[in-house]
Amino acid sequence: MLWPFNHFRKPRLAPAGTIETIYGMIVTQAREPIFYRDLGVPDTVNGRFDLLLLHLWMVLRRLRNVAQGGVELSQALFDRFCEDMDDNLREMGVGDQTVPKRMRAFGEAFYGRIQAYDQAIETGVEALGQAICKNILSGTGMDQARRLAAYAVAANAELGQTGDPAVLLGSIRFPAPLGEDETS
Repeated sequence: MLWPFNHFRKPRLAPAGTIETIYGMIVTQAREPIFYRDLGVPDTVNGRFDLLLLHLWMVLRRLRNVAQGGVELSQALFDRFCEDMDDNLREMGVGDQTVPKRMRAFGEAFYGRIQAYDQAIETGVEALGQAICKNILSGTGMDQARRLAAYAVAANAELGQTGDPAVLLGSIRFPAPLGEDETS
């Protein structure tokens, strides 16, 4: 499925507070130390970006199934992600001439990973683990990738159990990441 995101269209129905709540939850979860300490995600700009994309994908995947308001909320959330990436580039000192090129690269990474994760999750945890290994762990650490994939499957299931009204209000939550002692 193609994602209907249009960076030039402004959202119509999603309240700003809901967008900030959901995006804040995504960012907070992606910053959990266990991902970097125990699950092998590189604690680098790229590692953090890739983990942010994984969590954004999970929420956007859930929003696809919200009949009324899901598309608008997805678009607003994507727009917020783009604003955040633009702000981060500028804070890192990237010049005005370079920002559009970097944003294009972010967009390509976003769409590529979303497509890979969508295809992989339909196949199963092992396929999702392979996609995560390639995209987040730079092709190494398949055991850790499997654990991240199991976490993503559990998070997708939990998000799927959240009712549409709660999702539209930003009342979502992620499960605890799987630690060393939780995986056997």
